[in-house]
Amino acid sequence: MTETINAIEDIPIIDVDSHVSEPVDLWSSRLPAKWKELGPRVVADDSGQQSWMIGDKMLPAVGMFAVAGWPERPPAYPNTLEEADPASWQAAARLQRLDEYGVRAQTIYPNILAFFLPVFLKARDAEVILACVRAYNDFLTDFCSVDPKRLIPLSLLPYWDVDECIKEFRRCTEMGHRGVVFAAHFDAIGVPDLSTGHWDKFLAEVQDADLSVNFHVGFSQGDEDRVETLNRSRANHTRTSAMHFAGAARALVDIITTGVCHRFPTLNFVSIESGAGWLPYLMESLDWHWHQFGAREENPDMELPSVYFKRQIHGAYWFERDVVQRTADILQDNIMFSTDFPHPTSLSPGPSSIADLPSVAARKSLDGVDLNIARKILYGNAARIYHLD
Repeated sequence: MTETINAIEDIPIIDVDSHVSEPVDLWSSRLPAKWKELGPRVVADDSGQQSWMIGDKMLPAVGMFAVAGWPERPPAYPNTLEEADPASWQAAARLQRLDEYGVRAQTIYPNILAFFLPVFLKARDAEVILACVRAYNDFLTDFCSVDPKRLIPLSLLPYWDVDECIKEFRRCTEMGHRGVVFAAHFDAIGVPDLSTGHWDKFLAEVQDADLSVNFHVGFSQGDEDRVETLNRSRANHTRTSAMHFAGAARALVDIITTGVCHRFPTLNFVSIESGAGWLPYLMESLDWHWHQFGAREENPDMELPSVYFKRQIHGAYWFERDVVQRTADILQDNIMFSTDFPHPTSLSPGPSSIADLPSVAARKSLDGVDLNIARKILYGNAARIYHLD
């Protein structure tokens, strides 16, 4: 190891993308009695494989997003959460895993209600769905309360209703949540985009609270076909995972060029599970075309896209190395580190994974990078955005 790698060992690591695999009784134990049978539920087939269901729609197996340390590569996964790494769904075990991985703190994202929201909305009325969203946020609050300095909750919201979003945002903020899980586009559920102004009073609330809007790939973009996609070949997993950044790029381009960042100049936007090496290209491309097509003359009150980008846009990487070293200086205030634990593509060492320990991967990715910049990427940027010690 070089001296730079050794010095990076002293930098605390904040992981800005991890997930909790929802316990099978999350909704059945928390919903009012009259709705217990209407929330997401788990069913088992003849082989013992447990899967989520919403209404009459079969969703992924409970273990599909909990494959950290699993001995087989995707599309293989545990049949039950009891067979999975307990850190995927138990808070005390998660803290032990963080210690093993050399990670100081993690933000926590969901699976079921986020990635399969369109299916959920088609199956239930608004009152039941709101109760399910609130139940998830209460569960996440309890999960993170085991150590709120290390487990950082991000809120789900009732995205079909702006006023209800504001109410739930305020409730979750009072419970200690540090940001919201959102999407720039809600095409799949028939709700206007961020660019339309439909969401402005909600964005103003988040800005006033000095919290962040977090775009996670795949969120609110899927439908029933997504379940089938997740069960396809390993080559298909490679193709779809490698192209995740494309949807994220669309989200960032839209909020910059349509004036969202201009209207909310202190609001931080974070693109998650989409990598970071492509961000400098996107920023330069936006500036070039803004000049080339006369958008600057057409929008004299707006700054160049790169101004908004450097001021408000953030991305996170996990496996990238060479490209991060080459771009770290350009976006040193915008890039953060993540693991995606316990998903199939995560930095979770095991018999079927090529991943290093997150602490090792972090050091290797920033070997040769100025230590002050490395500290921003591994710790400082996330500590600022999520208000961590």
